[in-house]
Amino acid sequence: MFVWPISVYYEDTDAGGVVYHSNYLKFFERARTQWLKSMGVRQAELLSEDIAFVVKHAELDFRKAAKFEQDFVVESKVIELKKVSLVFHQRLVDHQGDCYCEATVVVACISLSRMRPRAIPLNIVQEFDSAR
Repeated sequence: MFVWPISVYYEDTDAGGVVYHSNYLKFFERARTQWLKSMGVRQAELLSEDIAFVVKHAELDFRKAAKFEQDFVVESKVIELKKVSLVFHQRLVDHQGDCYCEATVVVACISLSRMRPRAIPLNIVQEFDSAR
């Protein structure tokens, strides 16, 4: 499991100080990106090699309203690893362990120039596989 801290800024909220629903996807995206970076994988390098990761499917369960100036962590784990895709289970939790949002996100690896699926690079597969 990978854990990444998230703070709720004013820009993340609606007029009532509650996190706008689409911003939970941003929090989860940031955590997945930071996980790759912690493995030494830079997405800019992947893009220069015609490799990209795209979200194919996302399912979110909103449990509690996250609010302005709250601090959380995003817990991320890979629950399925295939040749061209990964399935992540992610949770936004506070420091007491209360879950505010939970997501299952399917991410596919593609050839950017062809916009077609391609195999996930072996070094990335090995890193995610060892983290499971």
